[in-house]
Amino acid sequence: MDTLKKIKTEEAQAAVIYCRVSSTKQRLEGHGLDSQEHRCRQHARARGYSVEAVFPDDVSGGGDFMRRPGMVALLAYLDAQKGKPYVVIFDDLKRFARDTEFHIKLKREIESRGARRECLNFHFENTPEGRFTETIMSATGELERAQHVRQVVQKMTARAEKGYWLHKPPIGYRPGKHPVHGKLMVRDEPVASIIAEALEGFASGRFASQSEVKRFFESKPDFPKSNARGEVRITKVKDILQRVTYTGYIHDPGFGVTLQKGHHEPLISFETHERIQARLKGTALAPARKDISADFPLRGFVLCDDCGKPMTSCWSKGRNKHYPYYLCDTPDCSSKRKSIRRDDVEDGARALLRRLQPAGQFVALARAIITDLWEMRRAEAESGKRTLGAQIKEIDGQIEKLLDRIVEGNGNATVLAAFEDRVEKLERQKIRLSEQAARIVPPQERLREVIEPALAFLASPWNIYENGSLTLKRKVMKLAFAEPLRYHPTEGYRTAEVAFPFRVLGDFSASKCGLVEPRGVEPLTSCMPCKRSPN
Repeated sequence: MDTLKKIKTEEAQAAVIYCRVSSTKQRLEGHGLDSQEHRCRQHARARGYSVEAVFPDDVSGGGDFMRRPGMVALLAYLDAQKGKPYVVIFDDLKRFARDTEFHIKLKREIESRGARRECLNFHFENTPEGRFTETIMSATGELERAQHVRQVVQKMTARAEKGYWLHKPPIGYRPGKHPVHGKLMVRDEPVASIIAEALEGFASGRFASQSEVKRFFESKPDFPKSNARGEVRITKVKDILQRVTYTGYIHDPGFGVTLQKGHHEPLISFETHERIQARLKGTALAPARKDISADFPLRGFVLCDDCGKPMTSCWSKGRNKHYPYYLCDTPDCSSKRKSIRRDDVEDGARALLRRLQPAGQFVALARAIITDLWEMRRAEAESGKRTLGAQIKEIDGQIEKLLDRIVEGNGNATVLAAFEDRVEKLERQKIRLSEQAARIVPPQERLREVIEPALAFLASPWNIYENGSLTLKRKVMKLAFAEPLRYHPTEGYRTAEVAFPFRVLGDFSASKCGLVEPRGVEPLTSCMPCKRSPN
């Protein structure tokens, strides 16, 4: 009897501890692992066990135990000490496993290695009643876990349906708190404004490709970069362009939410997002060009006069330093590789821009014309708003009819899916029309915001070009001239085709029209300043 008791005592000397919490956040912010280990060590000391190792985990208790790094390491440790009996101590039966199938499998894995389990809150008995109780307790844990998951999913689905974003905020937003809505993502400035400018620019055509948006992001010091070289991955650019979240709407298929008005502040309108998607579908992905820089702002806009192809540029090494040149690199061109000093090309372009500056009285005339056009636009907008309201009512009627047909459907999955797809398209159309109706009539105070930049450009495009960034320089050239400029290596610039506003102002300034003397049945009078005879 004493010998048997001694053998059992020796077998129980070696022990390992297993601790588990359900997430990395609990491990970092809580004390669950520490408290479990402390209780298990107290249990080992009370029974005279020698704890050799502790194996923690921070993954969920459901599913395959072989996906838990801590449990895999524990089994490997037992394999390495083959033939040596161990006691595996854990705090609670739910820490061991919360899935009946894997609970039984894990039990067999441990027992096959000659180890036995001890739980602080449950006593294992190798009897029919004991095994039955253990199975029931394991099944109860599985039930509780499944019920908890269902409850969490239901609550998250309800919150998503109410218009709340449940995941990590996309770039441009950050977690915040609202006095009414509670946890709510808010704008993360200045990144939010940078993204809004990029999205509006791509929708309007200011940025011709995703690569131009990429370069725009890379030019902003506040925009988070993808690597230490200050680059932004094109995949990040595409993700930003495709996100409907920036319109203030929620799209979360994981919770069954296709399109729902959100409570967070939008960066762009839904209509702008739709224009972006249309451009993405019809525009090929252009590779980013490394050679477009502030050193050669006219690259791609100035054409070789001999072949009509865009001129390239380079830095040429001289005896003591490098010199900048524009040149044509087109095969079979008579001007191929004929270098032209950068100053000659760019000074000539500046001279062309200076000639576009109209006289002050014609700028005042342009102001009056723009103001009149603004008032006409507001009147048309009021009529358009009424038309949009009628279209929205018509769409509401179509949606209601489709919903009735879905309710009365015969259960055919294909037909129901077609109806649901049609309803979703009508909902998106309704959103676009509602946004258009809300902003189609511009507020009167916006007249100044619109007219001043336009007049500043018309008054002196050269000044904007000289003081602007690379992007602004290239935009000025595109707005000032209807076609790219043609340059000849010896004769310089050809006659430039200026944009319509400057052509109109040029016609006025050329005195092609004059005031006509008024005539009628009355004696001849004049509105012109002149001297008359006393007779």
